[in-house]
Amino acid sequence: MPQPRIGISGWTYPQWRGDFYPRGLPHKRELEYASRRMNSIEINGTFYALQRPASFVTWHRSTPADFVFSVKAPRFITHMLKLRNTETAVANFFASGVLALREKLGPILWQLPPSLGFDAERLGGFFSALPRTIMAAAAVAAGHDTERMRDRTWTAVEEDGALRHAIEVRHASYATPEFVALLRDLNVALVTADTAGKWPFMEDRTADFSYARLHGDAELYVSGYDDDALDVWAEKVRAWACGADAPFAHLAAPPGKAVAAGRDVYVYFDNDVKVRAPRDAINLARRLGIRPSGTGPPPE
Repeated sequence: MPQPRIGISGWTYPQWRGDFYPRGLPHKRELEYASRRMNSIEINGTFYALQRPASFVTWHRSTPADFVFSVKAPRFITHMLKLRNTETAVANFFASGVLALREKLGPILWQLPPSLGFDAERLGGFFSALPRTIMAAAAVAAGHDTERMRDRTWTAVEEDGALRHAIEVRHASYATPEFVALLRDLNVALVTADTAGKWPFMEDRTADFSYARLHGDAELYVSGYDDDALDVWAEKVRAWACGADAPFAHLAAPPGKAVAAGRDVYVYFDNDVKVRAPRDAINLARRLGIRPSGTGPPPE
């Protein structure tokens, strides 16, 4: 059974210093510290701007060998271009250093804006064109904007592997069987997003892995998860890992077929305002018997 990946969305938060992070810990060592308390982190700086290859190389070197990153795709593609005419932008993203994460690269997260409703043609065209292997992503990256990306690209890869995609939606029109069926055809994971009731909450299994983002169950980005809530999420993760729907699942379509083989599961806490995210991630992992990545204690 694959070990679920439980972690946090981002790791650079000033309010965590002296609380989750030991007082005096150098800022440049925060990822090193966090990656030894959990087994995965979702990189979210990539959502706001393209990063540089040197950053991805540093992140790869700073984390244990069995660590995994998910990467949030640029809002320029999802919020500004709204998934249209994205060929160059997608190439720039994959050329920016994402592939330097190598064997530690997990799913790519595509978060759509609340203003973008369901359009099957638009979604199908966009996700059908995305690379599904590392080698294919390198080929896409080769089409980057040479002027904009001058001296800041990473397109060379040595080993191939699967590249998976997940989508988080924030418009009520997606709560439909047609959307779920489309994702199943494309093998794109529908993100189960807990947003304190603000945006759609769907638990449909649409891919060969599951992905959840926990933004707070009572107050968006602020509230933490108590013991009872974490027990519920632990049950969901166990079910997903076994290839089944979560107990009492909120489904937008008829249930998909259960599978016998174990499935990868990624869960990230994004309730960072009151330093709840790392604590909740660690507590959920403990309920599931998941050990942190690496060996030895985190740096002090």
